[in-house]
Amino acid sequence: MKKILVTGAVGQIGSELTLALRQKYGNDNVIATGHKTKPSEKLLNSGPFELINCTDINTIEAVVKKHNIDTVYHLAALLSAVAEANPQLAWDVNMNGLYNTLEVAREYKCALFTPSSIGAFGPSTPLDNTPQDTTQRPNTIYGVTKVAGELLCDYYYKRFGVDTRGVRYPGIISYETLPGGGTTDYAVEIYYEAIKHKKYTCFLKEGTYLDMMYMPDAIKAAIDLMEAEPGKLKHRNAFNVTAMSFAPEHIASEIKKTIPEFTIDYKVDPVRQAIAETWPNNMDDSVARQEWGWKPKYNLASMTKDMLEKLSQKLKKD
Repeated sequence: MKKILVTGAVGQIGSELTLALRQKYGNDNVIATGHKTKPSEKLLNSGPFELINCTDINTIEAVVKKHNIDTVYHLAALLSAVAEANPQLAWDVNMNGLYNTLEVAREYKCALFTPSSIGAFGPSTPLDNTPQDTTQRPNTIYGVTKVAGELLCDYYYKRFGVDTRGVRYPGIISYETLPGGGTTDYAVEIYYEAIKHKKYTCFLKEGTYLDMMYMPDAIKAAIDLMEAEPGKLKHRNAFNVTAMSFAPEHIASEIKKTIPEFTIDYKVDPVRQAIAETWPNNMDDSVARQEWGWKPKYNLASMTKDMLEKLSQKLKKD
């Protein structure tokens, strides 16, 4: 049975991925870790939790040794808007944290999953049907760390034989955990505001297309890739994965089918709008489909139906 470490387990993806991994591999075999953010009761009560700081390699190594870890899902990172506000910290967490985790993985022969992002692309990248292999010249510190991270993971596989794997995530939508300062956060916030106030003010302008994915598909992508036969993986790291592409008015229109009185208006955040305009409208994920059978389950309609149902139940309990 695998012994798995999840860094960034308190974050938007990490909190749900940890629970899914525990359901699949057993609660005691998945070690959740965090740094500053307080974990939920659900996360704490479901299995082991350790405090680590990914910028301190000794804290990572201690947990890997203590629990005989053989697989790491490294999710600790600063997201796009937060990173742009503090680029020095973003470099330290996103790059030094990854380097430290790779070094521990090399030393203790661990497999390692780490996510990249649509933020790894830039204004010179083709925006429509963005290829798996294409120009990557991002103009944000978040994007720079993601491209460098992709290359570093490739290097550790080729140079040291570390079993590194990863995907380029689009925006992730979830009813469980609030987003943490990303450019695609509006696509989560809009559901909360639709249920609570029947209106939403969007920080991206109308017509801004971005790739998106529902959290169950994001979790599925990570686990499926780590379960894939190594011999089938020609790329290994930074596979394009996506499920849907839409602009704010499209998600609003879908919500109105359930909440007819819902309205949307716009107050554009120049920083996040500028970031969004350098990201793909939609990615080509055919390589992931070919090499390890990637296939999402949710589209905009089915996701919206599930989001509104689950989030309504959650907000009633709160």
